[in-house]
Formats: sequence, structure tokens, C-alpha cells
Amino acid sequence: MQILKSSEDYLEAMLMMKEQHGYIRSIDIAAELGVTKPSVSYATKRLRENGYITMDRDGLITLTDKGMEIADRIYTRHKTLTTFLTRIGVDEKTAREDACRMEHDISQATFEAICRHAKPV
Repeated sequence: MQILKSSEDYLEAMLMMKEQHGYIRSIDIAAELGVTKPSVSYATKRLRENGYITMDRDGLITLTDKGMEIADRIYTRHKTLTTFLTRIGVDEKTAREDACRMEHDISQATFEAICRHAKPV
């Protein structure tokens, strides 16, 4: 399944919004990702057209099963990589930023190897 990194970031942010607030709004996504509302509108239109999200009349966003699968995969990678990096001595802020870049590009084999080392002792 081929999806752009930016779309993965949007889906991940949406999952985080859902977990934090119980709902997903475009304005919150813009604030979380540091982008403009028109950028969010464009991205949500593409995500809707590709079947990753739905929007109701009030503008509330829901991840479809397809969108949730991707969001959960990226968010799990982010949390695991952040944990791994902090355990090897990287400060929390840098670990989160680096994990955000790494989560999209590392292979599944590398991620699984990191998972083995990032598990609680």
C-alpha cells in the first residue's frame, strides 16, 4: 500500500487527536502539524477520496478501517522509536523529532529489531 509521508503524518495526527480529545477537527490537526487550514482542507479532501477518512456535516473526521490501520502502524512506530531513542540516551524532545522522521523510512526488519530491544526489561 503506497501512501505519501505527509498523508501518514495527517492520519497519525488524527489518531492522536481522537485519543486525546475523543474527536478529530481540522483546526486541531492544523495546530498539531503547524500547517494552515487550507493545507488541512486539501489533505483531508485527498484522504477522503482515497477512503482513509470520512467527514460528517459538522466537519468532524472519522478514520475508516483503512485509515486507522495506517495511523495505528505509524503511531506505534513513533512511540516505539521514541522509547528506543530515549533509552539509548537521546533527550525526549530530540527523540520525538527523530522518531517522526524515522517512522516512515525504516524497513519492517529494522523496526522489528528495534522492538526487540525497546521492550520493557
